[in-house]
Order: sequence, then C-alpha cells, then structure tokens
Amino acid sequence: MIWRCSAGAELFSLMALWEWIALSLHCWVLAVAAVSDQHATSPFDWLLSDKGPFHRSQEYTDFVDRSRQGFSTRYKIYRQSGVTSAFAWNRRQFGLCGTRHKPILSIINIPETSKQAASKGFKDSNSLPHYPEFGRWKVNNLAVERRNFLGSPLPLAPEFFRNIRLLGRRPTLQQITENLIKKYGTHFLLSATLGEESLTIFVDKRKLSKRSEGSDPSANSSVVTLETLHQLAASYFIDRDSTLRRLHHIQIASTAIKVTETRTGPLGCSNYDNLDSVSSVLVQSPENKIQLQGLQVILPEYLQEHFVQAALSYIACNSEGEFICKDNDCWCQCGPKFPECNCPYMDIQAMEENLLRISETWNAYNSEFEESDEFKLFMKRLPMNYFLNTSAVMHLWTMDSNFQRRYEQLESSMKQLFLKAQRTVHKLFSLSKRCHKQPLIRMPRQRSSNYWLNRIQSFLYCNENGLLGSFSEETHTCTCPNDQVACHSFLPCTLGDGPACLSCAPDNRTRCGSCNAGYMLSQGLCKPEVADSTEHYIGFETDLQDLEMKYLLQKTDRRIEVHAIFISNDMRLNSWFDPSWRKRMLLTLKSNKYKSSLVHMILGLSLQICLTKNSTLEPVLAVYINPFGGSHSESWFMPVNENNFPDWERTKLDLPLQCYNWTLTLGNKWKTFFETVHIYLRSRIKSNGPNGNESIYYEPLEFIDPSRNLGYMKINNIQVFGYSMHFDPEAIRDLILQLDYPYTQGSQDSALLQLLEIRDRVNKLSPPGQRRLDLFSCLLRHRLKLSTSEVVRIQSALQAFNAKLPNTVDYDTTKLCS
Repeated sequence: MIWRCSAGAELFSLMALWEWIALSLHCWVLAVAAVSDQHATSPFDWLLSDKGPFHRSQEYTDFVDRSRQGFSTRYKIYRQSGVTSAFAWNRRQFGLCGTRHKPILSIINIPETSKQAASKGFKDSNSLPHYPEFGRWKVNNLAVERRNFLGSPLPLAPEFFRNIRLLGRRPTLQQITENLIKKYGTHFLLSATLGEESLTIFVDKRKLSKRSEGSDPSANSSVVTLETLHQLAASYFIDRDSTLRRLHHIQIASTAIKVTETRTGPLGCSNYDNLDSVSSVLVQSPENKIQLQGLQVILPEYLQEHFVQAALSYIACNSEGEFICKDNDCWCQCGPKFPECNCPYMDIQAMEENLLRISETWNAYNSEFEESDEFKLFMKRLPMNYFLNTSAVMHLWTMDSNFQRRYEQLESSMKQLFLKAQRTVHKLFSLSKRCHKQPLIRMPRQRSSNYWLNRIQSFLYCNENGLLGSFSEETHTCTCPNDQVACHSFLPCTLGDGPACLSCAPDNRTRCGSCNAGYMLSQGLCKPEVADSTEHYIGFETDLQDLEMKYLLQKTDRRIEVHAIFISNDMRLNSWFDPSWRKRMLLTLKSNKYKSSLVHMILGLSLQICLTKNSTLEPVLAVYINPFGGSHSESWFMPVNENNFPDWERTKLDLPLQCYNWTLTLGNKWKTFFETVHIYLRSRIKSNGPNGNESIYYEPLEFIDPSRNLGYMKINNIQVFGYSMHFDPEAIRDLILQLDYPYTQGSQDSALLQLLEIRDRVNKLSPPGQRRLDLFSCLLRHRLKLSTSEVVRIQSALQAFNAKLPNTVDYDTTKLCS
C-alpha cells in the first residue's frame, strides 16, 4: 500500500533530524519488529487505526472502500516519459494542483525551454508555460541547495515569518500545531518525480469466471478471466481507446472489476473529461523516490525541539495527545478532552467480530469433517471384538489413505484459519494495549490428532441411548452430557503384550480368553506369575535381629566373626615393620576350594594397629572388596566416609604402646557379599599446625629425610565380621538349563522369574553409587564357573523377559567381572 510507504517516509524523515526523539522512536520500531515471525506485522500498523491525517488520506479511503466492496487484487500498469527537467515548486507562481499547504520558499528554477516565459513574470495558473504532456519531471529544491552552498539565508515567505514571530519564544504544542503545522505541514520537498500515466484494475477474484482448460479466451467475450484482464492491461498503451471501451463494458456488465485511469504530473489545473483521475501530485510508483526534509531545519533553534514534538503528536496522535516514547514503547498521552485517544474502538469491535466469524468457520470445518463420507467409512471398518486404544486407532488411521487425505485437507484449512486468528489477536492486543476496557478475545482451540483419536474412541464406547459422551483412556470411563442417562457401553478386553490379554473370551468380549507368557488367567483377568521362594538356591538373611547384630558388632563378638586366611608378602602379624612403604595384605575365604556351598556377607572389619612410643605416624587404610572371587581387578573400592558411608572408628587400648582398634561397622544397611578383602596400608606424618590447634599431614614418606626416625608399626590382628549363607550352585545350574530345555510349558517362565528374583536381590547388595555393580554376573562367572558368552546370554534373556512383566523398572549396572 503506497500511502503507508509515504506516511512512513514522512514520519521517519521528521524524526531523523531530531536526535533524542528519533532515538526513542527507533527503539519503539525495534520493539515492534522484534515480534516473532508467527505474529509478524508491519511497524506502521498503528496507522490503520483512526489516528492522524493519514487515516483521512485519499489513498487510504480508496483502499478501505475497495476492500469493503470485496476487491482483493490490484493490477496496475503505468509508464513515465523520458523528458527530464528540474524546478522548485511554488504554488503562488505556478499554481500546481493538489498542494495542500501554503508555500514557504519563493526561489524557483524552471526548465530551459521555459526560461523566457518565466522571465516575463507569470503569476497565475493560466499563464503557465506549455510543457510536454505526461512528461517525467524531476523536482529539486534549489533554494536549500543554494543555502548550503553559499551560506545565504532562506528566502521565506513574509506570512511564514509573521507566524513564527507570533509564536514567541515559548509556544505551546497546540500553538505550533495551529499556526505552523496545519498551515504549512511538517515537511517540505527536497527532490521527487512528477509525471505518470497509469491504469489500475481492482479485481474480485471470487466473481471471476474460470475458463475451462484449453479453451480460447477470445471465443466468448462475456467470459471474464485473469488471462483476459492481463491481455487488456498489456494493450492499454498500444490501443488506449479500444482497451478502455472493452474494460468499461466489462465493468458495467460485471461487478468483478473496477477500472481507474490516472495521470499525474505538472499538468496545470485543466479539466480532462476522459480521465477518472487527474492530479499533479508526486508520482508514487515504487521506482520513484521522494526525499522530504523536516520543517524544523528552517526554524529557529528555540523552536526546533518543540516543533518535532508537536509534529509527532499531530501525526501519531491526531493532536488529541502528546506523543511519548519510553522504555522501548511509544504511546499518546491523551489530553483531558480525549481520554481514549489511544483506543480505536471501531477497529477493535471490527476485529472482535472477525474473531467470532473465525470461530464459527472453525466449528463448521470440524462438523464437515465428522459428517464426511471418509470419516463414516473409517468408523465402519474399525473392529469391535477387542478394545482399541489410541495407538491401535492411529495404526488403522495410517492404513486408510482416503481418510488420511481428508484429515490433511482439514488440517491445512485449520492452519490457515488459525494463522489468521493469531494475526487478528496480535493486532487486537496492539491496538487495545492502553484501552481502559480490554477487548473480548475468543481464540479457537486447536484440535490435534490426539483429539480426533479420543473423539473416535468416544464414538465407539460412549455413544449409547442417543447421547455422545467423552471417553477417558486412562480411567476407561465415559463422561456423559446427561448424568441421569448413561451413554457408555461395555468395553471389550484389551489385547497386547504384558498384562494385556492375548485374546478376548468368545462368549464375553469384556473378559480375557488367554494370556501372554509370564501371566496366568484368573477370574477373566491376566495376572503376573509370582516367583517361588529362592531360599532353596541362595540365602540372603540371618536369624539375628538388627539390634542384636548392632550389639555384637559393638562388642566385636567372635560369634559373628568369619574366619579368613591372612596373606601378605610385605609383612607379618605381630611383627614390627617399617611403615615408610605401602603394605598390602588380604583376607580370603577360598570358598570354591573349602566352602563351595556357602556365600558370605561382610558386616564389619577390625584391625589392631600399634606404633612405637612418640611416633608421629598416622595409618591410612584403603579397602577393596572382591565379592565372589577372581582377580584383584574384579574388586570394588570401599568409599569410606563418602556419601554417608561409615568411617573408621579408633579406640585406644590400655597397653604400654600406642595401640588402637580401627573398626569399620557396616551393619545391615551397608552389608555386601565378600570373598576376599584387600587392605592397603600407607602412612603419613602428623604434626601441629601454625595455630597449634590443628593437625597437618605430610605424605608420601619417601620424600622425607631418610635420617629421621619415624618409628615402627605392627598389626596384631585383623578380623572380618559377618555371616555365611546357604548356596546351591547345582540347583541354579539346573534352573538355567530350563531356559533352553523347559520341563513343561510354564517351567521356562517360572525359571526366568526365579532367576530375576535372584539377580535383583544379589545386585541390591551392591555398594553405594550412581549405578549398581553387576554382582550377579560375578556370581555366575566365579561361583558357577560359567563362560562369558553364557553369562551374556542369560543376562539378555532376563532383560527381555523383564521387559514383558508389569510394573517393572529395569536398571543399568556397571560391569565388574570380565
């Protein structure tokens, strides 16, 4: 729309010459432009509201009239002559038509062909020199150019000087508007182009006849098509009279088009009977650029800032308030006589009505989809002998190409309608931002494929007694529109994996007829099979209660001591040794050799460590646990005093030497399997800190002066507290054998359930950490002597079977044993 371009050029040209307000308004434009693409609008949308002189411009009025008449497309063909001249325009001396404001500048320059006529002093429009008709004229303001070049004052009109003096030094914005802006405007012309001849055709495409494919457009003159209009518009400058005769005939015979012929340029004020519009205003084609200059540049400095404020208020606020920009936002500060100057009620009401029509169209589209033949045929094909969840309905949906194509058509229409509603709502919010009464917004709700899946379920299971309810798949219930009359029907059984039925009963489709593997049929429902007790294969608990066990651990009672074999190549028990180097020792049970029918649980660990007198050494212990045997690399580090894990407790003994009992108590909370306990002993030097109340440790000892005597250390005894449990490796091997060679049809599932129970209970005794250790694989590898491939096969079978069970949560484990 050309009027918006010219309006924007005028506004920005004015603001660009006033730095502070220009910056504020620039921020306002950026804030508008920052709107997302989905709601993108032009920064000049505020011009569409009833504000400022632009709303009353001729082009805007024509635009609104054509839009209300139903014309949606505009075709325009124009031409410009190659004659180029330059002059400065002045209404008093040239009498140009179409100029709205009084003249300011009195210096002019005319083309060479008319210098003689100008020198004779023509004063009225009848004395105008003759110029080539419809020529293209270049307009330059030579007065401003001369002032910039020679530094001479502007030759302003006396009346303009008089109005400036009448304003005084401190005029109000209203005085500037009345005495300057309304008389002379806000801008004057620097350069532009005059002279254009154009033909404009407004088209209502809904009323155009659609020409059949392959037919000749000239065969029937009564048929109006876009191709016909294109041909007529192209021939306008070749045969103007014949073309206009044909277009006026079509305009009279049909209401589908509106023809306007326009000529602009320095044509004087003569009458042209054969034209729809004659004007000597500026050419407004996209190829022509109009350069305007704000009027404040020719005003005194004390008026410039107030003039820009008044001009912005005049343009943006229609002189009903003061234009203000603050915090990336601009608005009109309304005057007392116009409290609602920021609120265009007529535009808001029209948009509200538009939203209401969009909602009605939205509901109509949905109703047409439900009543379509594709929807009805799809509903007839749905199976009724078992329950259809949304996934099953979606699968059948994708298999029906006709129904899918009809839904895509609905989706496309809805998308266009929703985007239209979004644009309307966004514009409605923008216009009503500062209204005292907020508009009524009813946005149509989008209906996704999930809505239609639930709608189809409602037609299947909540459509009894002539009532259509709403089905809930989560609760398998219907919400009926009338509470007194039921709309739900009997739901068939659900088919699927896991707890769902394998098939429905033929005599009663609401009950299961058969179940999946791992489930048994009970009272028409499939219930998971429960694993038998695993105590026959491996034990996990002891007869001791928690309080009894805690008491025995505190007393280091030998009744809960597990006798292990002490092995160390670095030291011996009850012997003094040099603690400068790391010492390694271990306690092992050698269960595969001596106790193959037992597994062992560790509850605590105790060491008695002695130091020579006045020794400054401090023992540092690191403990690794090997659960079921194997190499040292298959052990896990005990995180002492980390993440709420127990710490060592030191108790001084009543002996001549510096002897302490180092005890680590795990109890039932931190107990775990063990086969071998690896202990690494290091030492560090303890000394007082600079404040005397703290201790500082130095390590390693290898870097200390060898001549210093650090003393010696010995370990009197090491004890492991815990208990042993029953373990039958042959029975577990027989259980594993049933995975490949089941005794009966249900024995394989029973074996898998028991192996799952053993796996979960073994891995539950894993040490603390983000992920559990895979202790079950260590049990299979070292106590059952299975190969790595057999362990992987068993784990895969258990994982696949566990996925089929109801309410199970699989967990990731960290590999410990190779």
